[in-house]
Amino acid sequence: MSNSPDVVVTNSHTFAVTADDIDTAARRISGVVSATPLQYCERLSAVTGAQVYLKREDLQIVRSYKIRGAYNLMAQLSPEELAVGVVTASAGNHAQGVAFACRSMQVHGRIYVPANTPKQKRDRIRVHGGEFVELIVTGDTFDAASASAATDVARTGATMVPPFDDARTVAGQGTIAAEIIEQLGAAPDTVVMPVGGGGCIAGISTYLRERSPASALVGVEPSGAASMTAALVAGGPVTLAEIDPFVDGAAVRRIGDVPYAALQNLGAEVVSHASLPLMAMPAFRPGTLDAGPFLVTQIDEGAICTAMLDLYQNEGVIAEPAGALSVAALHQISVAPGSTVVCLISGGNNDVSRYGEILERSLVHLGLKHYFLVDFPQEPGALRRFLDDVLGPDDDITLFEYVKRNNRETGAALVGIQLGVASGLSSLLERMRSSHLQVEQLEPGTPAYRYLT
Repeated sequence: MSNSPDVVVTNSHTFAVTADDIDTAARRISGVVSATPLQYCERLSAVTGAQVYLKREDLQIVRSYKIRGAYNLMAQLSPEELAVGVVTASAGNHAQGVAFACRSMQVHGRIYVPANTPKQKRDRIRVHGGEFVELIVTGDTFDAASASAATDVARTGATMVPPFDDARTVAGQGTIAAEIIEQLGAAPDTVVMPVGGGGCIAGISTYLRERSPASALVGVEPSGAASMTAALVAGGPVTLAEIDPFVDGAAVRRIGDVPYAALQNLGAEVVSHASLPLMAMPAFRPGTLDAGPFLVTQIDEGAICTAMLDLYQNEGVIAEPAGALSVAALHQISVAPGSTVVCLISGGNNDVSRYGEILERSLVHLGLKHYFLVDFPQEPGALRRFLDDVLGPDDDITLFEYVKRNNRETGAALVGIQLGVASGLSSLLERMRSSHLQVEQLEPGTPAYRYLT
């Protein structure tokens, strides 16, 4: 097998994914896929000192970039492969792309999604696919749904349409990079991309390394599902024992073989510390071999929620958790003043019923929301003293669950407190100690915290 950075392997077949292949894919899907806006973001530019642009893939007809890879793959299937129908597994966005392609091409498909796929995504799959698509909900994670889809293919002989682990999917996603260069009229200094199964970052990075090698590349994973990081550290794809499914569009237990091979051969490196300096590289000069850095990092789910809320409140962008990964990472990297930075808003399929949890996770991440178990003496005025002597003037009780037991001198209460400022926690804890109440602070991530909140 060639050592070319563009050679990837899947299902024992070798595919050479090149910038030319991606340009061909762009022409193939041009009548179906929108050339999404590249919007200048004044707020993020002011925060970073760079010229920050948002690549708005949330404005695709299926509200994510996934239609690019799905349609590019299905458009290359033979009549025989289409006649037996297609099968896929997805957390929701790829499924919408496949559903749209099925109805457009009048091909029947079965789509497997996990139980944690938001209702909004399930509804949109049915709308896009219509009578041509059967939606099957199975398992608790994407990987479980993927296993069910593979069983279906083995049993029925249907054609699989992989969401990321196929060179044709990778080439379709890579068309985003071709658009970025065309819209900017120049090579970007830095491109920040989300990482889920890896198809998107593999396609974009392949294109930019060939057409804009001096560009710095940054892949961002949710810290609760960092499967690409695990693969790069281990030297090959590994299956994570547990993942946090909150960032549903990027919560994958095992990175794809095709994307992993692409990133490894392109020289991706893992960076996991809190500060990630990324000085912009000089403009590429023909004939030079200089290449910008290619880094993969992780971001806390709470930071992702904060980025989602900021995008909504300031830019009016409704991003799903995976769609806000790149913007969340801007607070973790340092870019050169005046450099051009492109953040991919990968999807906008967010269920409004999730905003309660999104706000909660954001407040916890910002240090404004805390939970305590407090033993109150069962006597008149105990709660009043807590409010007067413990709670600060800008603090607020957001949760109070009290269980009174008449045969005990104290009664336990679960108390949620939202601080006026994060720095007020130390003084709150000091007032709790001075009150002589028995207080236990619940730490995020512990079983008790997850259960009680």
